Amino acid sequence: MSNIQAWARELGFSQIGVAGVDLSSSEAGLSAWLARGFHGDMGYMAAHGLKRARPAELVPGTVSVITVRMDYLPETTPDGWQAIEFERLARPSEGIVSVYARGRDYHKVLRKRLQHLSDRIADHLGPFGHRVFTDSAPVLEAELAARSGQGWRGKHTLLLSREAGSMFFLGEIYVDLTLPLSEPVTDHCGSCSACIDVCPTQAILAPQQLDARRCISYLTIEHAGSIPLELRPLIGNRIYGCDDCQLICPWNKFAQRSALPDFDERQGLAGSQLVTLFGWSEEDFLRFTEGSPIRRIGHERWLRNIAVAMGNALRAGADPALVQALTLRAGHPSALVREHVAWALDL
Repeated sequence: MSNIQAWARELGFSQIGVAGVDLSSSEAGLSAWLARGFHGDMGYMAAHGLKRARPAELVPGTVSVITVRMDYLPETTPDGWQAIEFERLARPSEGIVSVYARGRDYHKVLRKRLQHLSDRIADHLGPFGHRVFTDSAPVLEAELAARSGQGWRGKHTLLLSREAGSMFFLGEIYVDLTLPLSEPVTDHCGSCSACIDVCPTQAILAPQQLDARRCISYLTIEHAGSIPLELRPLIGNRIYGCDDCQLICPWNKFAQRSALPDFDERQGLAGSQLVTLFGWSEEDFLRFTEGSPIRRIGHERWLRNIAVAMGNALRAGADPALVQALTLRAGHPSALVREHVAWALDL
């Protein structure tokens, strides 16, 4: 394992661990979450049933799972970054993109490096059965990471580490090798409920119980249709994702910076005005989001999200520039965009 750890660090991973494949104790919780409809429009969550909790069914022959952590805060992130991000939320005319999405698409970064790690292991041990994943298949990522000692499940359901907070990505390699299992770590949330209290839409119903249908990350990224009227004012100026439960978490004072330039902020995805972002044509959108995770939502949902944020900004104070920009999109070919523009202008 020491060789694998060294190779992983060379590839930019901050930590690795190994979990077993018996996740049967997680099946009841997963089934209950799905039964309550908390997955919303994410049909893929239900489509694979309990295969998420059964690695050996997803990839026959799997006996161990190598898990990896990759930190994503940009290298130039200043001290006090959490307070800086909260200050952005207090500027209604600025569009807020979740920190993880301001750089290169993590799926591309992790998948390539996970495959390189697999190749290094094969060079050392000989050919072996494996498959790499990063948020791309029916995998219980956080559960596997917790069982492999990467951290514990926070009350917001994300993984937390005493050394790195929660500002990191996870990836896995399912292998047909019997590897020594890592020791899990204990929970260190204690009586803290900051993440539950700060959630703008109260999507965290109780410790480790998330109703995705109310989560701003879900609404702005996964949800394809109309955003519920009662939730629109609560979204504020968040146009792609939401970091509030992570920004408030005391453990994120230990969040680690990444040395990889892949996660450096791209121009236009931090600190830009809503009017500017709303003015992007579809060609602009595709150009500015090339290689970015944002591209997956498409231009239509991008405009939908920004229209909501602009409506919230107008409710915070009159701004002729916002009204003018929205009016120009009032006849947009998409009914979804027209609906949200109309709402934004209906003061």
